[in-house]
Amino acid sequence: MINFFSKYKFIFYLCNFFLILLYLYPGSLLGCFLYDDCKLQPQITADFIISTNHLYAYIALSIIGFLTYRKNNQFNILSIYLIFLSVVLEVLQYFVPNRSFEFPDLFGNLAGVIIAIIIFYFFKKNENFKN
Repeated sequence: MINFFSKYKFIFYLCNFFLILLYLYPGSLLGCFLYDDCKLQPQITADFIISTNHLYAYIALSIIGFLTYRKNNQFNILSIYLIFLSVVLEVLQYFVPNRSFEFPDLFGNLAGVIIAIIIFYFFKKNENFKN
């Protein structure tokens, strides 16, 4: 399974494209498909301090990215890319009609990336320890 993502890098690129499309679409693209209402945003779980939808999206994207690019130098570059992407996409929502910049969303984005970085850091540490 781990080699699957590194063999088919287009999956990570497709996930990036889909995330950018969802972020920069004026309104809720998922709401259009699920509820026939582009103003209604589907909610997976209730928000606490951070946006859980954003947390789940960035955990998934980060895990797929880290499985795709497993080498140490790629891990560092991908970590920087994901943090940069999470900040830039949220800031760009300020300029998109029917979207808005929100700090809970930004914190959800960053928390998702950081959680995935911590998980993969410990997996890489254990992998190196066994060898």
